[in-house]
Amino acid sequence: MSRRTDRIASVLMSELSRMLREDAKDPRIIPISITEIRVNPDLSVATIRYVPLGGKMTPGLVEALADSARRFRGPVGRVLGTRISPELRFEYDLNFEHADRINRLLANLPPPAREDEEETGGADVAGADPQARER
Repeated sequence: MSRRTDRIASVLMSELSRMLREDAKDPRIIPISITEIRVNPDLSVATIRYVPLGGKMTPGLVEALADSARRFRGPVGRVLGTRISPELRFEYDLNFEHADRINRLLANLPPPAREDEEETGGADVAGADPQARER
């Protein structure tokens, strides 16, 4: 991203956080953490990635955020002071779920073979049939 889009994303982050906390009256909107904001180079679209605090999605949250995005577009444009007010698109951030899945997979891996087992053939030392590996 350019310095300009980074600056716009930073202003959007603080302003949207404030608006969701203070101005959102929809009971379906629960506290969320905005993890990332990406702004197109032409400032036409801002993609806001979020995760619900507590990690649980509630019914209607996605629709409530979409409704809020349409309502917040005008006020956000006035705060930004740009000619174009970006379309706000809320997107659930899957990075934390992917990281958790990878951690669980890594935790279930078998322990690595010890060096002394590799040098001596490991199973051969224990009396296994030496030709069993070839079959």
